[in-house]
Amino acid sequence: MSKPLSKIVIIGAGFAGLSVAKALAKAPVEVTLVDQQNHHLFQPLLYQVATAALTPADIAVPIRRILRRQRNVSVAMDRLLTVDKEKQSVTLESGTTLPYDILIIATGAQHSYFGNDHWAEAAPGLKTLDDALSLRDRVLKAFEQAEQIVETDREAAERKLRFVIVGAGPTGVELAGSVSELSQSMMRDFRKITSDMVEVILIEGADRVLPTFPEKLSARSKIYLEQLGVDVRLNTRVTDVSDTQVQTDKEEIETATIIWAAGVRASSVAEWLGSEAGPNGRIVVDDTLRPGGHDNIYVIGDAARYEQDGAPLPGIAPVAKQMGAYVGKRLAREAEEQDVSKTFRYKDAGALATIGRNRAVADIYGLQVTGFLGWLLWGAAHVYFLIGFKNRLFVTLQWIWSYLTWQRGVRLIMDRKRSK
Repeated sequence: MSKPLSKIVIIGAGFAGLSVAKALAKAPVEVTLVDQQNHHLFQPLLYQVATAALTPADIAVPIRRILRRQRNVSVAMDRLLTVDKEKQSVTLESGTTLPYDILIIATGAQHSYFGNDHWAEAAPGLKTLDDALSLRDRVLKAFEQAEQIVETDREAAERKLRFVIVGAGPTGVELAGSVSELSQSMMRDFRKITSDMVEVILIEGADRVLPTFPEKLSARSKIYLEQLGVDVRLNTRVTDVSDTQVQTDKEEIETATIIWAAGVRASSVAEWLGSEAGPNGRIVVDDTLRPGGHDNIYVIGDAARYEQDGAPLPGIAPVAKQMGAYVGKRLAREAEEQDVSKTFRYKDAGALATIGRNRAVADIYGLQVTGFLGWLLWGAAHVYFLIGFKNRLFVTLQWIWSYLTWQRGVRLIMDRKRSK
């Protein structure tokens, strides 16, 4: 009688969870992949949806389509509620209970307002397609509203066109550059507002933008931002946020549009597992990516805190993908009763960030590249990692069109809240 197949449940279809599932393609196991959405999202380009450069369909692919040929995987659009470690089962929001032999939690991260969650409504972040579309509406509406009131209340119009971005990591820097370029491309379509009325302010608590990048690239990025007209304010901490202003430890900034890119925290993993959370809610894992005391549970991606060479790995897509691939291969070998003694080690290929047209910084295997060449490397890397030929083709064509015409092709205000 053959041995029953191991039941593997993966919670989360981001970079980490999807990488596990794909690595198990030929393994003698039964996999169930659970996610709240029906699509896998390429988050590194989410800011381009928010700034009208790409459509949601360009950076999102249905999970079932990605895994349609993988017969050992079932997909469930659902949400995890509880984990019963003794019974080895999870309960989902739909009421479904899934038994597991191996549980993999790859639920990613969400915005962190450092204990000030009431700021969220006034200063939305950028993690989902809903976030991106809401932010796109908000930015585009600011221009429309400013055009209507500029002749009667110029000060109010300028306040509408003052965009404050909190946090100068990759998301904040790329958003600031993209919002600035969007405003420049839109000016030819308006009659009353002018480009000198638009102000993009980037606030960062550290002493440089892109704090995790080499100092040389951080300095170059700041120059690029300032060339685009972005007002970069370093060593500045936000102390309060409201619908009409951002208060810092140095001044009050009147604005109608605030974007939060300052921090993230892990999802409810600690609560689900009854474990103690580390910094930012992440679960400390060992060199096999398992929390202490859990032989059949793995935590990967942004939900995991793994230290390598004395420092925790960052919550970025390459780390998540490598963690997922490692766990998938390990479980495949285990299912085939092969050696699983190899531990996880992240191979850092470098980091990239773009700051608008022809401006980017890249650190690839220690080689630091800036300017147009860095911008080409950034574009090539992101197109390469997009899932699906159609997505790669459409994104490439959209970028070429935008580059040649200086136009953004998706300037649609959906006003989804009012339509509901």
